[in-house]
Amino acid sequence: MATFNSSVRKADNSTIIEVSGDLDAHTATQLEKTIQDLLDAHQFRLIVNFTKLNYISSAGLGVFMAFIDDVRTNGGDIKFSNMSEKIFNVFDLLGFPLLYEIYKEENEAVKKFNLPTV
Repeated sequence: MATFNSSVRKADNSTIIEVSGDLDAHTATQLEKTIQDLLDAHQFRLIVNFTKLNYISSAGLGVFMAFIDDVRTNGGDIKFSNMSEKIFNVFDLLGFPLLYEIYKEENEAVKKFNLPTV
C-alpha cells in the first residue's frame, strides 16, 4: 500500500502543506481531510510544497480541483512549489500551469501572497 503524509505549518500570511510519499486514489482522502480542516479554520491562502512527493495520480490532482473554487471564492488561492521535474511534467501535461501558480521555491509563493492586492 502506498504511503503518504502531509504536514501543515504557517508562513507569514499563508499556510504551507508539505506532502510526501505517493498521492493516489488510496491516499487522496488524507489530503482532502487536511485541506478541508484548513478551510474549516478559514485558512484560504494555501501553498503545497512537493519537495518530498514521489508520485501523483489523477486522483491526487483531483483533490486540488475539488477545492479551488471554494478557496478562491473566499479570497484565497492554492499555489504549488518545489516540484521535481517528474511531478511537474504530470501537472503540465494536464494543463495545471494555466490554472495554478507554480513556483520553484516555497519562499517565492509566500512572497506572492504577501504582495499588496490592487
